[in-house]
Amino acid sequence: MIPETVRELRPIDGFLKLKAYIQESIIGQELLVDRMLIALLSDGHILVEGAPGLAKTRAINVLSGGVEADFHRVQFTPDLLPADLTGTEIYRPQDGSFVFQRGPLFHNLVLADEINRAPAKVQSALLEAMGERQITIGSSTYPLPDLYMVMATQNPIEQEGTYPLPEAQLDRFLLYVRIDYPAAENEREILRLSRTEARDGRQEQSRLGEPLSQLLIRSARNEVLDLYMTESLERYLLEIVLATRNPGKYGDDLSRWLQYGASPRATIALDRVSRARAWLDGRDYVSPEDIQEMVKDVLGHRIVLSYEAEAEGMSADAFLDEMMSRIAVP
Repeated sequence: MIPETVRELRPIDGFLKLKAYIQESIIGQELLVDRMLIALLSDGHILVEGAPGLAKTRAINVLSGGVEADFHRVQFTPDLLPADLTGTEIYRPQDGSFVFQRGPLFHNLVLADEINRAPAKVQSALLEAMGERQITIGSSTYPLPDLYMVMATQNPIEQEGTYPLPEAQLDRFLLYVRIDYPAAENEREILRLSRTEARDGRQEQSRLGEPLSQLLIRSARNEVLDLYMTESLERYLLEIVLATRNPGKYGDDLSRWLQYGASPRATIALDRVSRARAWLDGRDYVSPEDIQEMVKDVLGHRIVLSYEAEAEGMSADAFLDEMMSRIAVP
């Protein structure tokens, strides 16, 4: 039964409380907190890249404490097997039957820690779960929870013994977020927080009260989908994605730098996250700034640059900046 206080809470108020609650424990990573909430509102998955110790694991852990959901962390290693994620059928000698034992992918929130340390066979076990929200074992298919989000992390520093994610799996991630070290003043706050937690223990639930219910999250998602977007802005969004498939329209140099463009999944993702950003900002309409703010996180991992671009030191973000500067804003 949903508590009365949660039932009466407006979705936007609930998410603002959740954001404030997360930021009390995750200091100096506003971008990561913002993108996690956008992914939750957009019903998508998020890939986070950053150096060790930047609170990537802690962030999803704190988020799981603020919503009505169960959480599981999986440490990806080279010896991990697909069945370690999906589960396996266990033989029962008592009656000669097989019983399916569910794996960690059946939780609401899943942290795939250092996903690029596992081989391709294990990484591909995530594809069906992330894309189709189901897991097939033998001839049986098992649905995943309605509230389902995978947050994967990868370390950009240590590349020995790692397996880069293929484009097909990268496309399953709604957002690809790169985070950096916190500012000096934020690091001072982190130091003080660590002392407090070491002395008093973590009291994460005390300031939030009741976690956000799945019903409230579903209502918030519906409100996000109902946000107003003008036809001219919708054409602008489409033009951005189509420009990655036909860059020559905006200059021969763009065509020379790009090998493959973004899929239709990118169009859907950019629409959803732009709406979520506007909703979190307290607006009932989408602005061009909402789309522009989310372009790199949505398209950066979905385009493939040419060898010429790499030889010239061109990054995906730099390419998208140049491309966006040539598309007229409505």
